[in-house]
Amino acid sequence: MKKTDALEWHKSSYSGASGGNCVEVAAPDSATTAVRDSKDPNGPRLRFSNSTWASFAAAAAGGAFGEA
Repeated sequence: MKKTDALEWHKSSYSGASGGNCVEVAAPDSATTAVRDSKDPNGPRLRFSNSTWASFAAAAAGGAFGEA
């Protein structure tokens, strides 16, 4: 994925207006989810299969990783 790709990034609704530790996600195609640090939009991006991302998000929502 090139850094010049025009993706529609979304930040969690749980993220406050003041910033903080946030990630943004985008759907570059129908099979994958891209993730980046909201504080560094031109920095590295990770790309996961949709099923892997859904499993991670469900585990995080269920408290599997503790509180931040």
